[in-house]
Amino acid sequence: MDDLTSGNKKLNTKIARLKKIIKKYQHAHNMQHALIQLSEQASNVPELTLLYPAIHKILEAYLPSSNFYVVLENQLTHTLELTYFSDEKDDKSVPLAEEHHFNKGLTGYVFKTGKTQLFTQADILSGHKQDKFKVLGTVCEHWLGVPIFQDKEIMGVMVSQSYHANALFNQSHVELFEVISLYLSTAIERVKKRELLELEVKYRTYALTQSNQALQNEIGQRKQALDRLQILFKISRLATKTEHLSDFYQQIHHILQSITYAENIYICLYDKEAKQLSFPYAVDERISTYRTRPYQKGFTEYVITQRCAQLIDNKRAEELIAQGDIVRTENHSTNSSETSWIGAPLISEGNVIGVIACQSYDHKHTYNSDDVELINFVSQQIANVLQKHLANQALKQSHEKLEKRVKDKTKALQQSNLHLQLQIEERKKIEQQLYHDAHHDALTGLANRSLFLMQLDKQLQQYIRHPQHGFAVLFIDLDNFKAINDNLGHQAGDEFLVEVAQSFSYCIREHDLLARLAGDEFVILLNHLHHPQEAIDVANRIIEIMRVPFCRDGFCIESGASVGITHSHNNYQHTDEIIRDADTAMYQAKKNGRGQCEFFHPLLRQLDMNSGTITQINDTLQPQDLHFNGKAIIAIHNGETQACLVERFWLHPNLGKIQFSQIEKYLSDTQQLIECELNLLTSILTQNNTLQPILLNCNINMLNIGHFTALKRTLMAHLGSSVLCLLFNEEAISRADNQQIQHLNQLQEMGIQIGLNDFAKYRCDLNIVTRCQFDYIVLSPIFSQRLLQQTSHQLQLQGLLAITNSCNSQVIAKGPAILNYQVLLEKHGIALFSSQQDFSASLPDMSESTQIASIR
Repeated sequence: MDDLTSGNKKLNTKIARLKKIIKKYQHAHNMQHALIQLSEQASNVPELTLLYPAIHKILEAYLPSSNFYVVLENQLTHTLELTYFSDEKDDKSVPLAEEHHFNKGLTGYVFKTGKTQLFTQADILSGHKQDKFKVLGTVCEHWLGVPIFQDKEIMGVMVSQSYHANALFNQSHVELFEVISLYLSTAIERVKKRELLELEVKYRTYALTQSNQALQNEIGQRKQALDRLQILFKISRLATKTEHLSDFYQQIHHILQSITYAENIYICLYDKEAKQLSFPYAVDERISTYRTRPYQKGFTEYVITQRCAQLIDNKRAEELIAQGDIVRTENHSTNSSETSWIGAPLISEGNVIGVIACQSYDHKHTYNSDDVELINFVSQQIANVLQKHLANQALKQSHEKLEKRVKDKTKALQQSNLHLQLQIEERKKIEQQLYHDAHHDALTGLANRSLFLMQLDKQLQQYIRHPQHGFAVLFIDLDNFKAINDNLGHQAGDEFLVEVAQSFSYCIREHDLLARLAGDEFVILLNHLHHPQEAIDVANRIIEIMRVPFCRDGFCIESGASVGITHSHNNYQHTDEIIRDADTAMYQAKKNGRGQCEFFHPLLRQLDMNSGTITQINDTLQPQDLHFNGKAIIAIHNGETQACLVERFWLHPNLGKIQFSQIEKYLSDTQQLIECELNLLTSILTQNNTLQPILLNCNINMLNIGHFTALKRTLMAHLGSSVLCLLFNEEAISRADNQQIQHLNQLQEMGIQIGLNDFAKYRCDLNIVTRCQFDYIVLSPIFSQRLLQQTSHQLQLQGLLAITNSCNSQVIAKGPAILNYQVLLEKHGIALFSSQQDFSASLPDMSESTQIASIR
């Protein structure tokens, strides 16, 4: 039994504690909900007078607050003023009956103390007796006052009172009331700002409305003025464009109708000499026709007399009639009397020539001063048109007379001009023919020496200004031309020259120039060249064409062409130098065996015209002037050096660096050439310490029977551990005999590699590649360049790679040291590359420029 009692007590204790917690949470919930409602009201109510009833309604849901009022301090007078009041016993007039009553009452007490006050009826009466405050109005049972703060400054008091003894304020009510008062100042400030903003918006809206209305009125007025101004401009333009008066009058009428009342309008012309009025244009709703009439005393005549625009209504008409200025005729009908009339004179050169008038009947429209101004302006335009029309009639008559005289005179001049024009055209043809004859060859029709030199000089001057635009000159001399003249006659020789000229024209471009200098000598000017090899290609095409025999009357003679070429160079200053060098190169081509081309080299200036050899070269060429260096051959995919290409050159005392291949062409002493080759080979093999292959150019004469033994002896004596590859020129291999091919095979048996140098310089002849088992094939720079530009060269490369892959030969391309250039070559199947830049790399383990001790 004791245990049951003890358990009940514990349970009751827990229940009491839970009820207390629930009451606490309910109180917190009420405060939170009340604050949310207060915030919503502060955001939504449009004005402050509606905020307090909303707050009152919120409080009524949580505490006894049927009697509620708010008092705020006036910032100007520093007195407490009633802002909101609701009481079930006292009217609003009760608290306002006594001046400054809030300052002395309970509200003022809370305002002074700045603390929340909760009084019962006894407390109120006691405080009144103690003179703490005064009691105003009906004494309540319970009174609760809470100060309202803003930024720690008290701004008013919020009060709730109860007249019922059982309607008490507990501690929760006080706390809720205090919390509401804390947020009330913020809510009041928000509503006040919104009220001020809305008031400002209303004020500005009103101001903008007034301004907009004034602007609309001004726009309307300006639009009306602009419309009239535009119409006046139309009338002004119409006066200058219209040729026929009837159209002009009608268009004027349409324009006037668009801006004023012009249903009844007429235009009158005044003939001063005949004293008559005529009406070229008239539209009237009551008068069907306006006939020509004599000058009288009507409205129209009054305008002519006064010489200014007139506005006449019924009253003014009666005044004018009374004064005798207007006289009504017997035919005038009262039914057709106008109620408003305006008219303006048409004045031209100071004289009135007519009137324009508008009128209305039965008070349909009353004209004003604006209409007078308008019709006065229109009258000026009509007067201008009439004046122009009259002047045009006089001009037309004079023009007709003048035109007749002009036609007669023109006919005579045309006959003279026709005869003169025929003479001028004939002279032009003669001048053109003379110019053509002076600058062209009479036989072939090609440019002659004069025209060629003139064009060459222009090209030279352009090259001096813009060196990027290169050019070349080809000097062509025909072989066996004398035999054609001797055997077939001079007429056949002339026919041969004409055919040659036509054939040469097929080998060049349209903008190139072909000329005949004299006899069997031709020259070609090639413009816009990017590489000297392009000139060599043209020369080879000419040589190939000239290999065809010339036949007449069953008799054929083989001819040919020797071509000398010179390319644009900074040293050239005159055209004579260019022609001289091209002629020198042509002469060397003839000495080399005819039917070939020769590119000019400065060494040719030392040419002995009798022997055809450079005799000074033996004395000029000194052992200390011979040098060599190496260029790295790299693998394109990784940039690693795979071999070394040796370049040999001669440092001429005047001409500078000359490649040894040029010396080989002009050395007359073959034994001297062989000694140079052997000494250079000995020096290179002696100074080389690298294990990488060394590629060295070698003259084909070294494979002859008389020199091959010395070559083998030199190689066996100095080769050592070096890997050597002897490169032979493509042209030399193509002409090599069987004995020389056998010697190449013997070199390979000795462990010497062999290669083909400058392959595909002229054409890609794959038969040359198969003449021997080549270890390396070095492509010419021009072929490597065209490989990236022409599909035909790409196909030729694929054929070459197919052969070299089967023979284990390696293909090396030459070109500029540009990464993109190498990458493009690799895409076409080329793996090895050597820079084309002259003497840019040194032979491994050798000095950059090694002198040879002796070449004799």
